[in-house]
Amino acid sequence: MYTDQYLALFCAALVVLGLVAFFTARAKAARVRAGGTAMTAQPDQYGWFGVLSTAAPALGVSLVGAMSMLLIGGTIPTVMLLVVSIGVACMGLVGGILMVRPAFHARRAIEAFVRFMLAGAALISILTTLGILVSIISEALRFFQMQGFWDFITGTVWNPGASFLEAAGRGEEGASAAQFGSLPLFAGTFMITAIAMLVAIPIGLLSAIYMSEFAGSRVRGIAKPVLEVLAGIPTVVYGFFAAITVAPLIVTAAQLLGLEADFNNALAPGIVMGIMIIPFISSLSDDVIHSVPGSMRQGALALGLTQGETIRDVVVPAALPGIISASLLAVSRALGETMIVVMAAGMLPNLTANPLDNMTTVTVRIVAALTGDQEFASAETLSAFALGLVLFVVTLTLNLVSVIMIRRFREKYRVNNL
Repeated sequence: MYTDQYLALFCAALVVLGLVAFFTARAKAARVRAGGTAMTAQPDQYGWFGVLSTAAPALGVSLVGAMSMLLIGGTIPTVMLLVVSIGVACMGLVGGILMVRPAFHARRAIEAFVRFMLAGAALISILTTLGILVSIISEALRFFQMQGFWDFITGTVWNPGASFLEAAGRGEEGASAAQFGSLPLFAGTFMITAIAMLVAIPIGLLSAIYMSEFAGSRVRGIAKPVLEVLAGIPTVVYGFFAAITVAPLIVTAAQLLGLEADFNNALAPGIVMGIMIIPFISSLSDDVIHSVPGSMRQGALALGLTQGETIRDVVVPAALPGIISASLLAVSRALGETMIVVMAAGMLPNLTANPLDNMTTVTVRIVAALTGDQEFASAETLSAFALGLVLFVVTLTLNLVSVIMIRRFREKYRVNNL
């Protein structure tokens, strides 16, 4: 309670000091300018520099203090930290006002500060990614100390529920060692993702071509937002749709064809997941295709190509890098989907090539491992980090392959158009 009050007082004090710095610095610059001395910046720019010199050091001290308590440990009294920050703000206010002189270029200083903040934002993104990677790797290494990496990658049985290791160490009857073969999980992940992409890429790409090349502006203005609504539907709704509607239809269709299908099969979540990611492909591909210069279309038509040939041989190749990027985004979205798989495919690891059988994915097992009643240091819980690490490597590899494909295509396309 007191901490909230102290923070409110700190923010109020900082606002007051910022206003004082702005009007004082601006007034000083205006007086110097009125005296006939040329200034290198406008009075308002000197005022904003005073605000930055007041607020930035105070916020920096507060942030450093909070990060020190978070990373190093210990406790710094809130009142002391805020008082020191206000003191630094006062010194910054005085320094900012003293810097108001004809030779000082306030606009350049403000622009340098903005560039520094933009670089800091980019650095935060990079450091966040590195932090995620380090946390996953550190816990995954603990798992690989318990289980062999090769057995984890090539094993065909995933049965962590049989991991009564303590009982096995005591030689009790019925105890069995854990089996952490991840091949069934990744097979299910790639199977469902492949089904989803077989649904999403043709429909999404053809929808984008229609909206960009054939539909009028009125139809496009209605169809595109309606199609993008699919991306805003919660995944649990898609899960219900897959489990209650699509899966029974697949079982009925399979029976008519003389085939056996489980109600928890891989085909149902794959189809529904493909419907869910259609907007990721259609919307981005439509923007890319729509941005192809009209002169390319006109030149192709002037050479005697039909509209279909122009789209196939000119427009789509020109937009292919963007289409590949959109497809990669859809693949990443499909690889990380969990709720649809849980509700429609089940949680049974099954190494099979039959999409009518029940399967599960890596993300489902990660959720199951981290939400169970096992200790965090147990092999079953740590296996979630090992699965996450391998999935991260797979996604990174897909990104690298797509970047290489895009660069090679662009080079080829530029050479062919010289």
